[in-house]
Amino acid sequence: MKKTSALLIITSFSTLQFALAADISGTVTTKGNPPEEKEIPDIKNDVNCGKLHAEAVKTRFYVVGPNKELADAVVTLKGISGKSTGASAPAASLDQKGCEYVPYVFAVQTGQKIQVKNSDPVMHNIHPTPTASGNKEDNKAQMPNGPDLTFSFPTAETFLRFKCDVHPWMFAYACVADHPYIAVTGKDGKYTLKNVPDGKYTMEVYHRKAAPAAAPVTKEVEVKGGNVTQDFALEVK
Repeated sequence: MKKTSALLIITSFSTLQFALAADISGTVTTKGNPPEEKEIPDIKNDVNCGKLHAEAVKTRFYVVGPNKELADAVVTLKGISGKSTGASAPAASLDQKGCEYVPYVFAVQTGQKIQVKNSDPVMHNIHPTPTASGNKEDNKAQMPNGPDLTFSFPTAETFLRFKCDVHPWMFAYACVADHPYIAVTGKDGKYTLKNVPDGKYTMEVYHRKAAPAAAPVTKEVEVKGGNVTQDFALEVK
């Protein structure tokens, strides 16, 4: 009887914990018309990379959908630190395809592994150039279809740049958080922050052009017993 009661208490407590965590989700859109993306002629002119594209490759400053849905916006919670689960989280993937980094913007936690692939028939080199104290700059060559290379960073940093010195137009940006409440919008502009505990929070949205690291867009939100929807609209700059 005592064992049954204890089991019921533990089960009830676990259920209560689950009930007190919810998802924050929404859509990020643009206000205004973004400038037209420019062709990257260096890709077409490269003897190896040019063969990998049937059409001209353009910059990815504003990836916008038909209803102004904005991709590559980083949504996170402010003022949370020391809650990283990165050491046990699945590795994030960064690929090199068509002499471009894919994805262009991605999010990881401190201590989380980033596995870099080379799906191209050409050599690349992976050169992260962090600016936050504790994050180490590195530079490693990677042969075509070579073994994955692994990186991780112990300090939170927004838009930590990866570049390829062999192909100087290649860039990707990692947003490193010290907690799991961070997401990047897809081409549909949507994001989800999962399992956020009940409470009041300041949400921050970063975008490399519309809301840079020094000037994020913020909103106050409260999670209280259920999922929350919070949309954002960023001014084109």
